[in-house]
Amino acid sequence: MTLPLPPSSKRSAFTRWLLEESSPSPRPEGYYEPEEQVKAHAHTHTWWQVMCLTGVDYFSTLGYQPGIAALAAGALSPFATLVLVLVTLFGALPMYRRVAQESPHGDGSISMLERLLSFWPSKLLVLALLGFVATGFVITITLSAADAAAHMTENPLLKAALEGRQVGITLALIALLGAVFLKGFKEAIGIAVVIVVAYLGLTTAVVVKSLTLVLAQPHLFSDWFAALGHAYTSPLALIGAALLVFPRLALGLSGFETGVVVMPLIKGDASDTEQAPAGRIRNGKKLLTTAALIMSVFLIASSVVTTLLIPAAAFQPGGAANGRALAYLAHTQLGEIFGTAYDVSTIAILWFAGASAMAGLLNIVPRYLPRYGMAPDWARAHRPLVLVFMGIAFLVTLAFRANVDAQAGAYATGVLALMTSAAVAVTLSAFRHKEKALGAAFTVISAVFIYTISVTVLEQPQGLYIALLFIAGVLTVSVTSRISRSTELRSERVELDAAAQAILGTAHLQPLRFIANHLDAGDVAEYRLKELDVAYATHLPAGDPIVFLEVRIDDASDFSDVVEAVGTRVESYNIIRITGSSVPNSLAAFLLHVRDLTGIPPHVYFEWDQDSPMRNALRFLIAGEGDIPPLTHEILRQAEPDRRRRPVVHVGG
Repeated sequence: MTLPLPPSSKRSAFTRWLLEESSPSPRPEGYYEPEEQVKAHAHTHTWWQVMCLTGVDYFSTLGYQPGIAALAAGALSPFATLVLVLVTLFGALPMYRRVAQESPHGDGSISMLERLLSFWPSKLLVLALLGFVATGFVITITLSAADAAAHMTENPLLKAALEGRQVGITLALIALLGAVFLKGFKEAIGIAVVIVVAYLGLTTAVVVKSLTLVLAQPHLFSDWFAALGHAYTSPLALIGAALLVFPRLALGLSGFETGVVVMPLIKGDASDTEQAPAGRIRNGKKLLTTAALIMSVFLIASSVVTTLLIPAAAFQPGGAANGRALAYLAHTQLGEIFGTAYDVSTIAILWFAGASAMAGLLNIVPRYLPRYGMAPDWARAHRPLVLVFMGIAFLVTLAFRANVDAQAGAYATGVLALMTSAAVAVTLSAFRHKEKALGAAFTVISAVFIYTISVTVLEQPQGLYIALLFIAGVLTVSVTSRISRSTELRSERVELDAAAQAILGTAHLQPLRFIANHLDAGDVAEYRLKELDVAYATHLPAGDPIVFLEVRIDDASDFSDVVEAVGTRVESYNIIRITGSSVPNSLAAFLLHVRDLTGIPPHVYFEWDQDSPMRNALRFLIAGEGDIPPLTHEILRQAEPDRRRRPVVHVGG
């Protein structure tokens, strides 16, 4: 069991408020929980409401995607956007529907890759991927807030008053976003619904009005086709150019990973269990499919109207349509009043785009780092994490001076790294389930994303550098926390088989005496010699019944687990063999369990280890072994402050 948070009676009112709604401790494997019980400790919402929460990130890219496409592809923008839509519908969507099927608890594609490896390689892979998660999600918060601030400073009515204050406005928007999450998820989803409905409604008005204008001027199409025919000698050349431009448009794929990360917020069926949440999975797939279809329609339509109605020069840096192509059309085609209303909706959705990223971080971080012992236990609580992520977002904003273009590389790298890992995960999953045709299809999708992230990293290597800084930060925090928490009593529970219970039942008004033994041959000679050595070194009372304790490590990279104790006999010797992730932690948990069962603190006897202290420290942290006697004593001392109730540790030799 991990050490509990301080009792609520000993906390201040602020601390109690801060630690409200802590995520539950990891549940044992095979634990079933009805959907009604899930609702007791987590707010759930209809799938379309949660779609709005993820949609503030996904749909908000309409604020800048047409401009990015125009800059990258020029007149080819609609065809390049069509490639993006095809990758969305036939690549990302089926890929993440598979992720939703196999990882419906908010772990995202990371958990699928985690299961492919074991021990420390699995943990290190997850930590590296969490570094990319942090990159993508934190930069989503900062970049979106910076873009919202840019829309505010570019608005004709506000430009004079706000010009030059983009950094301060961005910080204020991030603080406001954090305040919403300090209040709670329910409020965040309610705000997201209002913003998304308003933004999509106004965007629809802009697109429909623009399409009407385009259809009323047929020469726009003929001029456009003529320009394409001049630039590309054949349809194959045009298609090839559109494929080459695609990596620069890949930001339009953001939002899929958050769609699966926030799945625990989706309301399922009354018959759902955490082991088999069929309703949640079905509704999660509805969320992903609906969002992808809505976005695809808007992407194609917006790329056509912006390409045909906006002069190319306006897309360039400093131009009136740079980073705000649809807002430009709203002002020029529907008037300043409507344009300002559209600016307000765009600013709102860009500001709140960070909400889906914040929700994703709050769902995914507590599922991994505390479970690995690589974060303080308070990291299970939402509000402290909100404050931590706000602080990081402030630092990133100040480092980049709230510049949108400077953060684009890191944003793209983080998003594409997660999508590439998801593609690889579903590919391996399909082949593991002997679905060869599906595996081949996912292999092609994986190749597309590997190509895309490779081009992105080569063109914008600073994005990878920033991601590596986030990974280094995650690793530093993780290692520091794991070391500082290494002597916690971290077993979830102790389970005894019938033979072990029978051995412990022999205690009658006297403490049980255990001899810690490293199992070698397991024969009578080994136990007889060990008993003689320990009796001589520690002055073990003659004639008292003794039990040998042996620990087998199953996975030393696990932080908390279930300690399993099995009893056996070798002639006249009673032996209890324990399985756990760490020798001293498992021994301490078992000894305290014996104390609770018998009401008498047991005694345990060790011989000193002869290895160097440095080697022992590394063996303990990495392999769960090390200098067992002092470590066991320290764990017991921390877990039981009362010396009269603490199991007694004897060491000699």
